Amino acid sequence: MVTAVAYTNFRKDLKSYLRRVNDDADMLLVTNKDPRDNVVVMSADDYDSLMETLRVYQNPGLFDKVRRGMSQVRSGSAAAHDLVGE
Repeated sequence: MVTAVAYTNFRKDLKSYLRRVNDDADMLLVTNKDPRDNVVVMSADDYDSLMETLRVYQNPGLFDKVRRGMSQVRSGSAAAHDLVGE
């Protein structure tokens, strides 16, 4: 669940809120009087992970490979392989 905080409180204790976002790997909804001015704050690592997930979902070929791999793992038919160049 996303924690919500009013903009004025967020501004007063910015460092603490940012530390909490990074430490807890959680998002923070910063609210304002006008809901169109609301923003979500998240860690850079979580943002990068979210963007990578979106790229996988938007690439049909890659998404299909991921789905097939997950299916193989679930069915027990996955096999371990050495990485090339090791």
